[in-house]
Amino acid sequence: MFAKDMTVGYLLDFYGEILSERARRITAQYYCDDLSLAEIAENEGISRQGVRHTIKRAEEQLRFYEEKLGLAAHFADIRKKAEEIGRLAASLSDDRDETVRDAAEKIAGAAEKIVSIF
Repeated sequence: MFAKDMTVGYLLDFYGEILSERARRITAQYYCDDLSLAEIAENEGISRQGVRHTIKRAEEQLRFYEEKLGLAAHFADIRKKAEEIGRLAASLSDDRDETVRDAAEKIAGAAEKIVSIF
């Protein structure tokens, strides 16, 4: 058995629609539904080796798309920066100036919305 690289599940969220329907379905069963190769083979009516080959090929494609487009990495960077903005705004919430506190609250709320989107 080969080890699961859980980043593939993350990449599947970004690039899954680019894969063939069959490859997306099989890969999602493995990474998202946590089914074994044998269970997927039974569901799909193919051999265990066929499932493994499909998953490996899909993994290669997903990594290729990420290497070329970088959407998942960009998404992670935006989320990280929004969380940092939220922490910085929270550090201003104890300021004596009410205007600063109000602004910090608005900034923290906006940062939370960004994080929830991403």
